[in-house]
Amino acid sequence: MKLNLKNPIVFFDLETTGTSINADRIVEICYLKVHPNGNEEAKTLRINPEMHIPEGASAIHGIYDADVADCPTFKEVARTIANEIEGCDLAGFNSNRFDIPVLAEEFLRAGVDIDLSRRKFVDVQVIFHKMEQRTLSAAYKFYCGKNLEDAHTAAADTQATYEVLMSQLDRYPELQNDIAFLADYSSFNKNVDFAGRMVYDDNGVEVFNFGKYKGMSVADVLKRDPGYYSWILNSDFTLNTKAMLTKIRLRELTNK
Repeated sequence: MKLNLKNPIVFFDLETTGTSINADRIVEICYLKVHPNGNEEAKTLRINPEMHIPEGASAIHGIYDADVADCPTFKEVARTIANEIEGCDLAGFNSNRFDIPVLAEEFLRAGVDIDLSRRKFVDVQVIFHKMEQRTLSAAYKFYCGKNLEDAHTAAADTQATYEVLMSQLDRYPELQNDIAFLADYSSFNKNVDFAGRMVYDDNGVEVFNFGKYKGMSVADVLKRDPGYYSWILNSDFTLNTKAMLTKIRLRELTNK
C-alpha cells in the first residue's frame, strides 16, 4: 500500500511536560515526512522546555530534565520545523485534539507565523476508534500483527502510526486513499480553533463549544455580551483560541 498523496504528509508525535495544551511544553518531537513519490525523511529533536518536567510525565516517556538541559529551546528550532512542514498535510495519533493544538501554541509563543489552518489533518486515532475502539499499542498489534516496542517514545509511536494508517487503508475498502477524505473522516468536529472551543455548525457558522453559550453563534454572543470576549482573553485559554476569537470579532466590527 502506498499513500495517494497530492502534497507531502508529515506524521508526527510529541512528548511533553504534561497534557495541558496551553501550559505544557514540548520535550521531544519526531516527524516522518512522506513525499508523493514515496520517499521518506525522519527526524527526532529533543527540546529544552524551559521548565521542570514533572516526574509523572518522565515516567511515561523516559525524558528527564538532565536529558534536555543542553538541548535547544523550541524558539531556537521553530523556524526550521516550520520550514520543513511547509506545504505538508499533517497526521498523528490523537493529533487533532492534542499534538496539533500544542504545536500551534509553541509556534505562537516562538513568534513564528505559520498558517496551519490550510493543512489537512489526518488523525489515525479517530479512524481507529471509529473502527475498533482501542489504543495505539493495540492498534499496532491488531492491524500490523506486531508488538509496539518502546511505546511512548516519539520515534516508535510515529512509525507505528504511519504503519497503522497503511494497514487501515488495506483493511477497510470504505476508506479512500485520499488525504482530504481521511482528514474529514478523522475529524469529530469542524473546529474553528485547534482546541475546539469554537466549532462550525451545520450551516458553517462559528458557535461556542463550551460553557454557558455552548451552541450559540460566536458573533451573536460577542454582540449581546461584549464582556465575554474580554473574559476569554484574560483567562486560561490557548493563544490560538484567543487569536481566532479576535479574528471573528474584528470581522464582525468591519462588517457593521
